[in-house]
Amino acid sequence: MATRHLQFPAERSTPIDCINVTKNRERALSRMLMTYIVTGLTFMLLPGTFLGVWNLISISSKHAANSISPAWIQAHGQAQVFGWIGTFILGIGFYSIPKMRRAQAFAMWEAWACWTMWTVGVALRWTTTVYELQWRVLLPLSAALQLLAFVVFFKTVSSHRPEKNSKVGGKLDRWIFVVIFGTVGLLSTLAVNLYGAVDAAIHGLTPALGSALDQRLLVLMAWGFMVPFVWGFSARWLPTFLGLRAPCERGLSAIIAIDGLGLLLAVTGYVQISSLVFLAAVAVSAIALRVALPPLHPAKINGIHWSFPYFVRLAYFWLAVAASLGVWAARATDPIGIWGASRHALTVGFVATMVFTIGSRVLPAFSGMRLLYSPKLMGASLLVLTIGCSIRVSCETLAYQGMSALAWHLLPISAVFELLAVTLFAVNMIASFLSKPPSSLVRIRPA
Repeated sequence: MATRHLQFPAERSTPIDCINVTKNRERALSRMLMTYIVTGLTFMLLPGTFLGVWNLISISSKHAANSISPAWIQAHGQAQVFGWIGTFILGIGFYSIPKMRRAQAFAMWEAWACWTMWTVGVALRWTTTVYELQWRVLLPLSAALQLLAFVVFFKTVSSHRPEKNSKVGGKLDRWIFVVIFGTVGLLSTLAVNLYGAVDAAIHGLTPALGSALDQRLLVLMAWGFMVPFVWGFSARWLPTFLGLRAPCERGLSAIIAIDGLGLLLAVTGYVQISSLVFLAAVAVSAIALRVALPPLHPAKINGIHWSFPYFVRLAYFWLAVAASLGVWAARATDPIGIWGASRHALTVGFVATMVFTIGSRVLPAFSGMRLLYSPKLMGASLLVLTIGCSIRVSCETLAYQGMSALAWHLLPISAVFELLAVTLFAVNMIASFLSKPPSSLVRIRPA
């Protein structure tokens, strides 16, 4: 008699097992994001803002914009742009982009490998630029580590396809294309940064990049990745948070096209025309994102400061100020102060204000469904940041252009205000991460 082989059904995961896996995954993502955010805050406070305050005090005391080494100024900018904003973007990207696309989970080691290479690269860049320690070797190495970290990030968030049972399918929302544009801009910025580091290591006398290359790198930093990233995430979050109408999809496409044209003109030397194109992109963004229009619904301000919607709109006002100053600077004879004011209005007035507002809204929630520690600290940091930025933008133009001697004495005050603002923001974020999240467990009644 033939023996029949018994086939046992494969072990199946119970709903509780699936819930536990999801919870463990969410905790791991939250820990990863908090590490990225705390790292970015560290770069923002110490090598970024503190060095910027020191530079500005030294410049003001000598009443000379060129009294500080270009290497120190570039170290400050690298720490702020790559160390702070770049680290935030990578962390939020790892956490949110695959989830928004309902893509399959990625291996967590990729996010940690990216964090390690990025953090070491940014720290090396700041250290070698300021202290000139073996900079002919370490400067290119730092830039290469940053580029390699970005390659890991890009491969991770772009290679995973949406799940089969997801309703998203292969279609991407229009805001994601704006973020992709910013991602390409970040890749281009890191590539130019690596080229400049290698060139300085071979031909330079100091670790500072050449003036012409540095100006092109600044344009790529500002309009190539920082501004597009803010535009993209504004399109994703502002309709919900501010009660705005959905963004105009054709307008979002127009933003990409106009900003891309401005970048092409700027890096090829057509600065005057590019400044007008960037101003046009700002005008289109205000219309496409609906920030210049009345809201349809009340803003969602539960758990955050009531001034949230006003500061978001103020940030876009600062972006218009930055673009307008850029048009003036492109036509001025000696525009060093105007260019500085334009960059400050963009990086602090626009980007930092958006980070302080949107970041206070989403980062605690992403980090284990926590609540913002103190809405009052949020409001205070935004107010102090606005005061500092207003003094800096106005006085930098007046002082550097020789219009007012008093403005030189006010510049250090602006630096102190901004240092206080970023300290308040950092304290609020870290306190939020250290607080216990509210209980979200659903109690199941026994049958």
